[in-house]
Amino acid sequence: MLQISPSRYDRVVPLIVATALFMENMDSTVIATSLPAIARALVTNPLTLKLAVTSYLLSLAICIPASGWTADRLGARNVFRFAIGVFVLGSIGCAASRSLDEFVLARIVQGMGGAMMTPVGRLIMVRTVDKGNLLNAMSLVTMPALIGPIAGPPLGGFITTYASWHWIFLINVPIGIAGIVLATRFIPNVHAEHRDPFDFFGFILSGIAIAGLAFGLSAMGLESLPIGVVVALLVIGAIAAVAYVIHAQRTPAPILDLNLLRLPTFRASVAGGFLFRLGIGALPFLLPLLLQIGFHLTPFQSGLITFTSALGSFFMKAAVATVLARFGYRNVLLYNALISSSFLLACAIFVPGMPFWAMILILLSGGFFRSLQFTSINTIAYAEIEPAKMSRATAMVAAAQQLSLSTGVAVGALVVETTLWLKDRTAMTAADFPAAFIVVGLLSASAVLVFMQLAPDAGAELSGRKAAEAAVANKSAAGKNA
Repeated sequence: MLQISPSRYDRVVPLIVATALFMENMDSTVIATSLPAIARALVTNPLTLKLAVTSYLLSLAICIPASGWTADRLGARNVFRFAIGVFVLGSIGCAASRSLDEFVLARIVQGMGGAMMTPVGRLIMVRTVDKGNLLNAMSLVTMPALIGPIAGPPLGGFITTYASWHWIFLINVPIGIAGIVLATRFIPNVHAEHRDPFDFFGFILSGIAIAGLAFGLSAMGLESLPIGVVVALLVIGAIAAVAYVIHAQRTPAPILDLNLLRLPTFRASVAGGFLFRLGIGALPFLLPLLLQIGFHLTPFQSGLITFTSALGSFFMKAAVATVLARFGYRNVLLYNALISSSFLLACAIFVPGMPFWAMILILLSGGFFRSLQFTSINTIAYAEIEPAKMSRATAMVAAAQQLSLSTGVAVGALVVETTLWLKDRTAMTAADFPAAFIVVGLLSASAVLVFMQLAPDAGAELSGRKAAEAAVANKSAAGKNA
């Protein structure tokens, strides 16, 4: 492994982790744009194909709890490289699929790789980057990764329209190989000093809880599963969730440490972030369907409009640190949640004949403010976490993130399905989507109820707000003395 100085970790490690984020973001945005074409090829309904989207997110959420323990035991670099390899194999499986069952299975394999890839990458970063520089590192790690969402929709639409949807998964192969090479050369094989025993029973309970609740929600309204099966999934998931809470209170080292929720900043990141991401998780699923089925646009045209949301996110990254230092985490999380949600709600006014420039302006502005919200939520989670508990924190944050995205897809599709049922129709039109955008937008806005509980100085060590205020005070005092 090529040795690098500690001071360069703040730049090199985030860029390597960004390779993994690039693949995940590219994959999720590409497939969202191409869902109608994939559904036709696999002879299924686009809404039924949401099971492929949900299965990927669920696979992530179920396997993520084991990521921290695995990295502590086997070494972060080893797990990171292996995870990238699994993700690439799953991508090849998606391209080779000939049926919905095969496609869902390949997406599950992808999710297993992603479950280790991203949280272990974050764990490497928080263990090698000084906490005072974590905000800049997080911004740095997301900026290259945002190339995926920016390029994903138009690239996916172009490939689907003019070539074949199979190629949207094969682009992960060279990216994955590059990630493995970079990890081998630059990332140390970090182990934890103290290794807890694996909480196998907790892993089983958490997996059953996440799978039961999320799959139950995603299956609502689908004719492929009887209502009795859906109810059974929800009941089993709820029972497993309660059982895990009881188990975690009696276990010294639970796989998901619920005691971390006692920390105000961590609780705000997990609970508030969960609510906020409900709406954001539905947007990449609902918007391409609206544009292609409701507006009759090609996948390429749809992608050109959809990508503007990610483009807005890219523009915000350079200003995140300055904004947080000026206003503080609490103010940003509280008021920006309302601003971001308002742009999500504005998608409800998208109707056939609406000027494209108006839709692009709404999506671009919404992406700009959502980027600030995401970075703030992701970083404040580690404001009060001790180094020894970093692996548990990264696993829990990642699990909550993926579950919220999965739930968002389920809620968005459920509202569309309910609208169709109320109108006694099966064919979707543009008029069937506004209610979904309103519901998910209001869910995202409800995150303010969590963020308002934060202290005014929450996350000051990360944002540098106290240091900035002290500098202003010293400058003012110096001026008076002069």
